[in-house]
Amino acid sequence: MGRDVIVACDFSSAEETFRFLDKFTDVKPFVKIGMELYYAEGPEIVRQIKARGHKIFLDLKLHDIPNTVKKAMAVLSRLDVDITNLHAAGTTAMMKAALEGLTRPDGSRPLLIAVTQLTSTDQQAMEQDLLIHEPMDEVVMHYAQTAKNAGLDGIVCSPLEAGKVHDRCGNHFLTVTPGVRFADGDAGDQKRVMTPAAAKAIGSDYIVVGRPITAAADPVAAYRRCVLEFCD
Repeated sequence: MGRDVIVACDFSSAEETFRFLDKFTDVKPFVKIGMELYYAEGPEIVRQIKARGHKIFLDLKLHDIPNTVKKAMAVLSRLDVDITNLHAAGTTAMMKAALEGLTRPDGSRPLLIAVTQLTSTDQQAMEQDLLIHEPMDEVVMHYAQTAKNAGLDGIVCSPLEAGKVHDRCGNHFLTVTPGVRFADGDAGDQKRVMTPAAAKAIGSDYIVVGRPITAAADPVAAYRRCVLEFCD
């Protein structure tokens, strides 16, 4: 997979999702299906979007004991998504178990990436709420290295950290970065943000873009703007 823009379809129903996707008549964006939509519609929404020809990042952020995550990943692997994820905080044992569950009998599997720290988390919240007092960069780098050592394909991180992740873990270790906004847009509830062009320059492999596209007056034009800034 090369550099790409992933559109976060953070909708509450299939009807709303397909109303949005129907706007894209000559291109099939890579889409992210997160908790809201998946919990509202179940695995059938994944099958329907896949049948339309979209690549899918299934963003459920699994985090549980290793055996439970292994069994859950075995179920998710049958949905034929392209990327799925878990929390790196679940430990090496959980990540290795996830890979075992995700791998199909023929050896194929979706890409598996780990969440390091959410882009809504800043240094203050990390220290006060999580009792983690190391600098954010060092925490993310440690989680990234742990995920790589466990055999994962990459991590979800802020675009601010993508270049450093590649320096630590190599250029083939994928960085999937939410927290992307246009220079003239609203940061919303994200604390660590960057423009598509800046994310490209710093080394993000995939950017995940939600409201700047889904809430735009012309979502297709906003998507094309993202692609132009990030991929070209």
